[in-house]
Amino acid sequence: MTTAGMADFRPDRSRDAAFAWIAAAATLATILVANFAPARGPVPHAVPPAAIVSPADDPGCREWTDACRVCTRGGDGVHCSTPGFACQREALRCTGR
Repeated sequence: MTTAGMADFRPDRSRDAAFAWIAAAATLATILVANFAPARGPVPHAVPPAAIVSPADDPGCREWTDACRVCTRGGDGVHCSTPGFACQREALRCTGR
């Protein structure tokens, strides 16, 4: 068998590399969308003060935390930070009015 005949049996590494980059890009895009896309769901309605069970439901609370992430309420909705890797959640508490 000649050297030219052996070249036909080598794997195409450039194609494998392209597939690896596509898989990495798709994984990264999925992670980014999951962390930064706003959640879809019903718009929360005003809750009477007697029915408030957490700072997230209290329209007077502008910022709250569960020791893992911090959420803030602004004119364009609620925004929360990403929790840490080994986070231990606690009860929600209002940290800013």
